Amino acid sequence: MSDCTLCPRNCHADRLGGKTGYCGQTAEIKAARAALHFWEEPCISGDNGSGTVFFSGCVLRCVFCQNRNIAESRAGREITVERLADIFLELQEKKANNINLVTPTHFVPQIALALERAKEAGLCIPVVYNTGSYEKADTLKRMDGLVDIYLPDMKYVSPALAQRYSHAPDYFETASLAVAEMVRQVGEPVFDGNTGLMKKGVIVRHLVLPGCTVDSKKVIRYLYQTYGERIFISIMNQYTPIGEFPEFPELNRRVSRREYDRVVDFALELGVENGFIQEGENAEESFIPEFDGEGL
Repeated sequence: MSDCTLCPRNCHADRLGGKTGYCGQTAEIKAARAALHFWEEPCISGDNGSGTVFFSGCVLRCVFCQNRNIAESRAGREITVERLADIFLELQEKKANNINLVTPTHFVPQIALALERAKEAGLCIPVVYNTGSYEKADTLKRMDGLVDIYLPDMKYVSPALAQRYSHAPDYFETASLAVAEMVRQVGEPVFDGNTGLMKKGVIVRHLVLPGCTVDSKKVIRYLYQTYGERIFISIMNQYTPIGEFPEFPELNRRVSRREYDRVVDFALELGVENGFIQEGENAEESFIPEFDGEGL
């Protein structure tokens, strides 16, 4: 942490000395919420909810981020490795289906220690690594054997879109290597025959953005041609404009039903069977939890 290169930004920040890099975080773990969460895919949330820990800071900070308060470190409080391990056990006691680590990249060493301690103390539910996929494969290797389910995004193929919306023109090549490492670690999907909950595997999410269906189809084609039925693909229509985007006027609207249906129909025509789609209206702002320090 004194010369941080955990993520592809390669800031070389002395986080141990209190400095911050792109993620905005020092070496002290900072989180904004730890609670049961019910808005993940059905095989993750189930009836009891996913035991979700939202970490502050982000290595991407997409312009359209719905969790901007924590991505930009405006919310959250510092906790120790010992406290994080206790939080995992407390969520298990609340009957969470799993432990869900949201935007964990910049705290991987600390999270690995906390998971090891929690597992020694009785943590036995699956661990989910929930990420935007701007990850180094070498960093992910530190989680090998600790994570059961990977829940990564695959946001773009286009370098132009990745630069415009996520300040990361190398996003696709980086995320592709990251997802490959995730699949290597956990293998093909495994489900509980009684509950339908996922026990192991990879679900790759793709959020359809307004006006970006051509790129969305490229994402779906890449994932299916590369992994076939070895992964699940979750096609999401929940893009919600938060405020106004004067610099990105194309993002000031929701995804139309027609746009979303085009992407879903394309996936079906390709032959995708292992997948999730969202029905009904797009997500409302009320689906976004309060980052008020609950459970910390």
